[in-house]
Amino acid sequence: MTSPATGLDLTAYEGSWTLDSAATSVAFSTKAIWILPTKGTFKATSGTATVAADGSVQGTLVLDAASVDTHMKKRDEHLRTADFLDVAQYPTITFSVAQATRLAADRLKVVGSLTVRGQTRPLTVTANVNASGNTATLVVETDIDRRDWDVSLVKMGSGVLNHVVASVRFTRD
Repeated sequence: MTSPATGLDLTAYEGSWTLDSAATSVAFSTKAIWILPTKGTFKATSGTATVAADGSVQGTLVLDAASVDTHMKKRDEHLRTADFLDVAQYPTITFSVAQATRLAADRLKVVGSLTVRGQTRPLTVTANVNASGNTATLVVETDIDRRDWDVSLVKMGSGVLNHVVASVRFTRD
């Protein structure tokens, strides 16, 4: 599963892994009204990963949709409504991993699906990996068009693209 040129041997991480939510962060930024940037975070509530003996990977990362925090109470309350996340009906945002492929010594192509507001769409991201012993941290940066998940309200020039940066830590069970 590894070669001298790439070095990241996924079979070396065989086993079950659990999210360390205290060491995990999920942040986003987007354009709000006209050109003003808006930044916010979500809290990860749970996650698991399994690396099989052949190096194949499956896993999940679950975010609490109601935890959206942009440091503006009125905006956060609006983001929780049916105009955006509809947290009363859809309390979680879930990324499910179907496979991971090594791209370089410390990079993976992660193929999965993202579920937001009950809508599941394919999502492929590149993750930078820092793994040692019984911990592994994956850092992902990606852009998400929220219209793909039927979150399409636009007011006063607000943006529909969200730049997401997630630093996700797992600990081997």
